[in-house]
Amino acid sequence: MKRIFLALAAAALASGAAAQGYPSKPIRLIVPFPGGSTPDTVARTLAQRLNDAWGQPVVVENKTGAGGNIGTAEAAKSAPDGYTLVIGINGPVAVNKALYKSLPYDPETDLQPISLLAVGAQMLAIHPSVPASNLKEFVEYARKNPGKISYGSVGAGSGSHLTMELFKSQAKIDMVHVPYRGFPPVVQDLLSGNLQATFAIIPAVLPNVTAGKLKGIAVTSERRSELAPYVPTVAEQGFPRFDATVWIGLLAPAGLPKDVLDKIAGETQKAMADPEVRRRLGGAGFEVVGGTPAEFAAFIKRETAKWTEVVRLTGAKAD
Repeated sequence: MKRIFLALAAAALASGAAAQGYPSKPIRLIVPFPGGSTPDTVARTLAQRLNDAWGQPVVVENKTGAGGNIGTAEAAKSAPDGYTLVIGINGPVAVNKALYKSLPYDPETDLQPISLLAVGAQMLAIHPSVPASNLKEFVEYARKNPGKISYGSVGAGSGSHLTMELFKSQAKIDMVHVPYRGFPPVVQDLLSGNLQATFAIIPAVLPNVTAGKLKGIAVTSERRSELAPYVPTVAEQGFPRFDATVWIGLLAPAGLPKDVLDKIAGETQKAMADPEVRRRLGGAGFEVVGGTPAEFAAFIKRETAKWTEVVRLTGAKAD
């Protein structure tokens, strides 16, 4: 019994020492999406704050592909020592397990939630050639032209993909999914007319909506967005049960020592509470959260159940 007690005490002291000395070298922050994407923007904002707080470089690495699965898998298989962190969004963390036949990682057992960083609404933007000025007219047009409207997303399992699949199911319309890597090419093809629609983070399409190059006809939040108060919500326009937001969080490989987890989480919460961070990310269309590991874990559990059911009901597949 004495040996067990001494072993536990030694482990506790080692854990405390690890946290006290953490970080003692540069930290990798993997972003499973391209540079310039919204997750990348959030990651670099957080990385700078952590760098300033700890005096150690927090190096952002963009590891793209397979709807975020490649970068997320690399992080999940890394040593759980706090020196590899990963940015997670709806798809790789809460959706792709239901969407893909197999994954190179298990988001429920291979990842440790640290903090929900930010959540945001999306805007349904359409090309001016689509003869619709509101959601009702868009649905009517889509029903008359099944399979003839192409919509873009930032990848299979992304918020933009599953949001449209949920909307298709509720509106009883048929459209063709075209996945991309990030919003810039989606917006480019939407402007050129190669696509007819997309659900996108509001700032990704708002400049072109304001300029009249695209039409913004709905937002996915419960209330109208302060960024575009003239655009009604999906719920206002005949779909009261519609609720879909995109989110961005910070995770680590499972098995992270609790003291190290608490240190990263605490500093992350401080960073996300910074007025400048809130101003910057608010301008990018996000509501900053900065929650605890337990809160984020519970949030992921709810999101996983919700979107797994959406995948089941809609028959959505990874393209």
